[in-house]
Amino acid sequence: MLHLTIEGMTCGHCVAHVKAALEAVSGVTRADVDLKPGKARVEGTASVQALCAAVAEEGYTARVSE
Repeated sequence: MLHLTIEGMTCGHCVAHVKAALEAVSGVTRADVDLKPGKARVEGTASVQALCAAVAEEGYTARVSE
């Protein structure tokens, strides 16, 4: 499981876009996105680079959470 910090989300619509973008990445089996803390949990075999690129295509920024 990978934890990401997502920057730029302001509403439920943003959460839906980020979730869909993450789930569309090959190798992702599940993605959960939470608006308030700006976090995502991703399960599967997708690379960090692919996940961050998918989020960036939607206009948000993603990075691995510490």
